[in-house]
Amino acid sequence: MNILPTIKTKRLAIKLKPSAEKIVKRKHPWVFEDSIAKQNIEGDTGDLVIVYDTKKNNFLACGLYDPYSPIRVKLIHFGKPTQINEDWFAAKVSQAYEIRKPLLKTDTNSYRLLFGENDNLPGFIADIYDNVLVVKLYSHIWFPYLNWIIKPLIDITGCDCIVLRLSRMLQSKGEIYNLKDGQVIYGTLENEVIIFREHGVLFSANVIKGHKTGYFLDHRHNRKRVGELAKGKTVLDVFSYAGGFSVHALKGGAKEVISLDISKQALDMAKENSTLNIHQGKHKIMVADAFEGLQSLIDTKKKFDIVVIDPPSFAKRESEIQKAKNSYARLAVLGSKLVVNNGILVLASCSSRVIAEDFFDISEESIISTGRTFSILQKTKHDIDHPINFPEGAYLKCGYYRLN
Repeated sequence: MNILPTIKTKRLAIKLKPSAEKIVKRKHPWVFEDSIAKQNIEGDTGDLVIVYDTKKNNFLACGLYDPYSPIRVKLIHFGKPTQINEDWFAAKVSQAYEIRKPLLKTDTNSYRLLFGENDNLPGFIADIYDNVLVVKLYSHIWFPYLNWIIKPLIDITGCDCIVLRLSRMLQSKGEIYNLKDGQVIYGTLENEVIIFREHGVLFSANVIKGHKTGYFLDHRHNRKRVGELAKGKTVLDVFSYAGGFSVHALKGGAKEVISLDISKQALDMAKENSTLNIHQGKHKIMVADAFEGLQSLIDTKKKFDIVVIDPPSFAKRESEIQKAKNSYARLAVLGSKLVVNNGILVLASCSSRVIAEDFFDISEESIISTGRTFSILQKTKHDIDHPINFPEGAYLKCGYYRLN
């Protein structure tokens, strides 16, 4: 099966500055443009780059050349020399699948099979929703190798349709090799909205037009946990998007759930997702900016047994870190004022630039600043299908606090 014409690549040899070489020896997957000390020939997109040790000329790693990114080489293999071919990619997909197998023993048919750098495939994401596989590319480097990767993805997962999604940066370059965002590159897609299961709870994902690949899979175990805590409770789900926490709470027996989001379109999806599941509780939506919506609920003296606050990334770049920390502090304060005595406040962050230790410190200091005490029920990170193999790969953190 050929998706693309054969795209020829060549091999480059590079040596790195001492500080960068140390980092590569620790198996970090990024080589920045200004880290390269020597390069034998000019590189093109997707060229295979061999990194050699400066002193002994030994093989250190290999990766793919990206002229469009300050991360000039994205490393895919470390240690001993190897052949990067169809078999190598098949082995990578197989290894990734093995890691996810325990999740597939639950009542779940949606998961992330390939998680970029963390599965040694930088900038390559593969998410599965029932029998549809969505590949999302964040770098041009993958076009020469797409045929080699797609075949094992089909063979190992048994999916009968593959949709290609392209990052905004890739889309900005126009149509590449006759490929465009939302294109079906294998099989037939009967409906762009796919119904899938997450621990027995039904959701929908628009694999053509939805955010990222159609849904956010990384919070799966946290949504399940909130569902387990929700029986007979009132729940507020802030930044609810398509209602992940809301629907698990309703399915878990919550008596009332309010989904709060600035997007009416997202809340319509949340309502639709709730109707896919049998539940007795009331589901209300609140279209509002999160900070304003929380304050208005405080002003009306509304209280909840469980408040979940799961914002989008507040720090997409280094310069936004302090502002992000201030926003997390504000949210923790507002959330604390809405939780009943002995209720639960769930605070999450997906900003990789705000490390877990800082996020939890900010959350806890902010709760204390409202005059409330708390006990920590648990702290969680990524679900099993989002393994972490390098520091920047760790972005998700979530704290459960019982407030007194």
